[in-house]
Amino acid sequence: MESFNGHIKLWQKTDIDGFFGLFTNNLTNLLVMGGLLISTGIPATIIFGSILPAVGLSIFVSSMIYSLMAYQLAKKEKRNTVTALPSGTSVPHMFLIVFLIMGPAYRATGDPYLAWYASLAWGFIEGVIELAGSLFGAKIRKLIPRSAMLGSLAGASITFIAMAPAMQTFELPYIGLVSLVIILLGWFGKVKFPFHMPVGLVAIIVGSIIGWATGVMDLDTLLGSINSVKLSLPSFSVNRIISGFSNALPFLVSAIPLGIYNLLETIDNVESAEVAGDSYSTTITMIADGGTSILASLFGSPFPTAVFIGHPGWKEAGARIGYTIATGVAVLAITWLGMISLLLTVIPLAAVLPILIYIGLMIGAQAFQEVELKYAPAIILALIPWLADWGKNIIGNALNAAGTDALTTGYDVIEKAGLPYGGLIALSSGAIIISMLWASILSFIIDQKFHYAAITALLGSIFAFFGLIHYETVGFGIGRETAVSYIVVSIILGIVYKKINKNKNGGINYD
Repeated sequence: MESFNGHIKLWQKTDIDGFFGLFTNNLTNLLVMGGLLISTGIPATIIFGSILPAVGLSIFVSSMIYSLMAYQLAKKEKRNTVTALPSGTSVPHMFLIVFLIMGPAYRATGDPYLAWYASLAWGFIEGVIELAGSLFGAKIRKLIPRSAMLGSLAGASITFIAMAPAMQTFELPYIGLVSLVIILLGWFGKVKFPFHMPVGLVAIIVGSIIGWATGVMDLDTLLGSINSVKLSLPSFSVNRIISGFSNALPFLVSAIPLGIYNLLETIDNVESAEVAGDSYSTTITMIADGGTSILASLFGSPFPTAVFIGHPGWKEAGARIGYTIATGVAVLAITWLGMISLLLTVIPLAAVLPILIYIGLMIGAQAFQEVELKYAPAIILALIPWLADWGKNIIGNALNAAGTDALTTGYDVIEKAGLPYGGLIALSSGAIIISMLWASILSFIIDQKFHYAAITALLGSIFAFFGLIHYETVGFGIGRETAVSYIVVSIILGIVYKKINKNKNGGINYD
């Protein structure tokens, strides 16, 4: 165990690896975000002059808050091994806000500014929902089984963190696979590299050398991108949000399940951090998430901030407090100076994405390592909704690329091809809630706490009734049939509970 000399270190050499990983994560998100916004037809002046600088500001503030929390925890526990919570823009929300809010609003009004304002109003409401959730978030965390929380995180890590980088790694294997094996050797094999160079830095340097040597990187592209570097500052405005409410009104109901998503994701990730050895306040963390999401909307970004999955991975890699500070400053710099495109003309993306594969592996492994073996089936069950969500997304993207969608193609046509698409939609809609719901039910069944399982199923019926799970739209009575199914499940579990209580030996007597 590391000795403590009474001095809290804000920066350690091992923070370098954490910085490269977290910065890469945020950089990748920013690049995807920019591409999505451009695809809707929103002008570049709004995207790069207003939205991305506001995103950078919110990530910077979020990073500083979590660095401060880590410093206070390190001071309280007198140790320099505390890892700050990683944070950035919530990835699922990037796609949903662009495709469900900005795109439709722009097509309906023909005004990119009104579409932008509508998304800001939506983002503001979601931040308020999460802020309100801070009042009961800590209680929820105590009630949900650890296997359900970590299992849900494992599903998200495999699908949203590891899969896309893994596919991109194999697109350029002579760069990606080489960088990946360096990371696996350094972080799993504990191999030391010359001059004690950080593992992430070695992977990026070697990958960049290969990229330039093989012609993947282009000097003319690099020189051309230098012209895009210029200062753009975000501006504060309440009127933008007020103006956007009328156009955002048809979409505001979707902020409810997504606000719940962010709320549960934060609870999951705080639990993951505690398992890794760093105990943070769920309430304060949720206030920080909600507050910075509101801040983002006030300065021009519709994208909420979130605590990222991956705390154990960063901790294992040696990240402490400084990596979040450095990430916040770096993200602020590249968004305010328009340097995002410039960086990717110097470093091939395939050289840095394997770091995200490592994070996905660490989170997936944690779910099995930090709970009793008997809960393994509950963890596997928690993966299924996430895999369905991932499958639905890639199918949807493929159909969109072909100029159509699942509804136009017809669910029956897809089902004749061997894919029960209706079931895929039901499993994937509200994946994080479904994942935790069913993993909790199974965990309670394993522990023979059938009354808790019955209550959880009853909660599922409420979620289903309003369309928060298993349905793509939210509203009163949307999921009546599924709600009834959950009630039947709850009744069955309640009967089992009563029967087992009547048996003096603790066994189940169905006679």
